Amino acid sequence: MSPDTNELSDAELLVRFNDGDAAAFEVLLGRYKRPIYNFILRSVRRRDHADELLQDVFLRVIQRSKDFKGQSKFSTWLYTIARNLCIDHSRKQSFRRHRSLDAPMRGGHGEEGPSLLDRVQGKGQGADREAIAGRVTAKVAEAVEDLPEEQREVFLMRQLQGLPFKEIAAIVGVPENTVKSRMRYALERLQGALSEYEDYARNLK
Repeated sequence: MSPDTNELSDAELLVRFNDGDAAAFEVLLGRYKRPIYNFILRSVRRRDHADELLQDVFLRVIQRSKDFKGQSKFSTWLYTIARNLCIDHSRKQSFRRHRSLDAPMRGGHGEEGPSLLDRVQGKGQGADREAIAGRVTAKVAEAVEDLPEEQREVFLMRQLQGLPFKEIAAIVGVPENTVKSRMRYALERLQGALSEYEDYARNLK
């Protein structure tokens, strides 16, 4: 591998790969294997399925590498492939997906904050805190499950993957303001589900 290969942009690496440089693809794989796997796993909630879908994603990249024209970021193109495969998989499996609730929440400027559960778990003490956490887990899981599909996928990409709104908009194919609205509605629903237990936890102090 050329010593400067790791310093190349994603698009440059893809060009090299199309020219026959297999090492360039290895660098791309190293950059995106883990985040794409995490994205898929949080969508399908089964490690065996996520393993298979991850292979499918990068197989599609290999098969369609010459179709990438640089009109968007490589990461946008890659996440779009992963998202479409997850959607197809979910339709075939005929089950609704749950989201992980222990991932850090992100603020309006992308900074990492406490998870949904941490917001409540830190307020109680001992057994009371554990009892609250158990109820919150069930309540928020239900709230996430009840989110409309378009809100759930935006929540996943923004809060758990940390993707910028502009990139999410390109991935799902809607205006950026629409993505922001979906995110706002999703958070309002989840915050509403938490409010009952936050009030209870404050009374325990």
